[in-house]
Amino acid sequence: MNLVRWDPFSEIDTLFNRMLSSPAARWQRLAAGNGGEKLQWSPSADISETEKEYLIRAELPAVKKEDVKVTVDNGMITIQGERKQHREDKSETSIRVENFYGNFARTFLLPDDVKADAIRCEDKDGVLTVHMPKAEGVKQKTKQIKVE
Repeated sequence: MNLVRWDPFSEIDTLFNRMLSSPAARWQRLAAGNGGEKLQWSPSADISETEKEYLIRAELPAVKKEDVKVTVDNGMITIQGERKQHREDKSETSIRVENFYGNFARTFLLPDDVKADAIRCEDKDGVLTVHMPKAEGVKQKTKQIKVE
């Protein structure tokens, strides 16, 4: 017979990891409001880089482009807006709602070589893509730092 060492926290770790890997756990968070706590959501975003630009792709399903605002200020870019809940039939009663609605905001630090005045956005198939062109002539050089 083999002896197995018992770890009293293994089930808690498993539960915690499972919760963090679910899409709902990445989108939602509790925020303190005037009337207590309420559930807020924030869209997931992918950041990538090409030779000529940086890209932010934010998933904004069911958000109209009129309800999205992108601003640049003090070296930061902010994507904010609101996803509204629409009901076609007023006599319809919800049994279960798994989508999150309300205001959202995501803020990202801009790299030093971005041309802020040339940033543009496009919305296609529920994905907002922010194009941030790189400034020409601003090349980061590799520099070795002496360890003392």
